[in-house]
Amino acid sequence: MNTVATESRPDGYVITPPAQATLSIADSAELFPVHRVYCVGRNYAAHAVEMGHDPDKEPPFFFQKNPDNLVPDATSFPYPKASKDVHHEVELLVALKSGGDDIAVEDALDCVYGYGVSLDMTRRDLQGEMKKLGRPWEIGKAFEMSAPAGPLYPVSKIGHPTDGDIWLKINEETRQSGDLNQMIWKTAEMISILSTLFTLQPGDVIMTGTPAGVGPVQRGDRMHAHVAGVGDLHLTVD
Repeated sequence: MNTVATESRPDGYVITPPAQATLSIADSAELFPVHRVYCVGRNYAAHAVEMGHDPDKEPPFFFQKNPDNLVPDATSFPYPKASKDVHHEVELLVALKSGGDDIAVEDALDCVYGYGVSLDMTRRDLQGEMKKLGRPWEIGKAFEMSAPAGPLYPVSKIGHPTDGDIWLKINEETRQSGDLNQMIWKTAEMISILSTLFTLQPGDVIMTGTPAGVGPVQRGDRMHAHVAGVGDLHLTVD
């Protein structure tokens, strides 16, 4: 049997380590290192209804994207392979500076570093296939460049957004529209519940759900995502 020797590296790794996933910070050269990405499903009542669910009967549920699915300061979204039905989902993003287990709701906001605008892009056809089979959603949610994100705005500058418009336009036409106060599970509650399921860490990111109006994008579309008090994100679908 032939074997191939692995050359030793001065840093102790057998291969080059992957780059640290990061998000930019508004008006700063510093970067926010990302540990994990948690996503909250169906956190706006109208969106839950449009997806065929009753929001009054469901506790919160979570799924994950990969840290390197985040695209900081994205200006384009490459249409992904293996799908013919890719949907936009605009979301408020929460970035944590601290974590822990079993965090009380009243203490949860102390964990937040800042907020940003993000998109949970979804291969809806592939996600639908997995739902029918009772399988995980990763191929529908956690594909490359599936989470474009704008810069983070620290709590010290903008406080904690609890209300205000959240919307997305395609080619200047409003497709999604809601208000942050329509979130079923508020930011502090999401952090608290997540901390009963996982040990939250500094660098964790939470994508907080999307309002109604999700729908498909096509190559050439111009997307404009907005969260009041947080900012805007402009992208072209390539």
